[in-house]
Amino acid sequence: MSDSPHIGFVGTGLIGEPMVERLLADGRSTTVYARRPDVLERLGALGAITVTTPEQLAAADVVVACLFTDEQVLEVCPPIIEKMRPGSVFLSHTTGSPSTVRRLGALAADVGVSVVEAPFSGNPAAIRRGQLTVMLGGEGTGVDIAAHTVSAYACNIIRTGGLGTALAAKLLNNALFAAFSQITLSALHSAETLGLTEEKLLEVLAACSGGSTAANYITASGQQAAAYSERLPRYLRKDLDTVRTVATELDIDINALLTAAELGPMNLIDDRLSAEQLESSPS
Repeated sequence: MSDSPHIGFVGTGLIGEPMVERLLADGRSTTVYARRPDVLERLGALGAITVTTPEQLAAADVVVACLFTDEQVLEVCPPIIEKMRPGSVFLSHTTGSPSTVRRLGALAADVGVSVVEAPFSGNPAAIRRGQLTVMLGGEGTGVDIAAHTVSAYACNIIRTGGLGTALAAKLLNNALFAAFSQITLSALHSAETLGLTEEKLLEVLAACSGGSTAANYITASGQQAAAYSERLPRYLRKDLDTVRTVATELDIDINALLTAAELGPMNLIDDRLSAEQLESSPS
């Protein structure tokens, strides 16, 4: 593989598009697949090579996938990996189950391709500033290549160990973030009854021991707590559902953490979860 590997990218949504922007701004040769013509047009205007099918990305040295769910990963990614050259690297940014990325790893091993998981923490603004945090899990030189790739948009790159460890770290982080968010939103709800505005309590939290990254995010949103809590569950429900599934698969007890994440003004229990699934969680 050359010092400047060619990159293929699939998953150019809210997070993926600014990642590609940073890759192109850093002079990385990048080929992109996107379903939406307007996205292809925007990224093509910035210098990206565009293709009409995901499988065409397999010609790249490094393929980056930034998809939303495990289901999307298992639908889109195996046909790409099967066509990739030996020695190339497949990198997944999706926050999902470690078992999914291990399935991809087993498939990739058969064709001589390295799989690296790369869940992240941050938002589009952090990506555009090149300040994303990315956790890398995998083996061998593939992790080095992945680290070089994501350095275009990440300044904090943490190598967690073998395949599956980065997603475990990310999922636990997200469960903690959900718990901190619930607690902070509950405190903001109580502020008015104590004669405080939400803004004033957030100012206090920013300077005192009760503050957290969750509180900082609420402040940065510029929204009232009620409005903020309406848009967050879409993302946290998926992650908490995955945490429950992984905990069940591994027979580990994280009920205390999950209970804390579910107590508060946001409904973070995925509507798709059945009573049987919830009852099967380790206790």
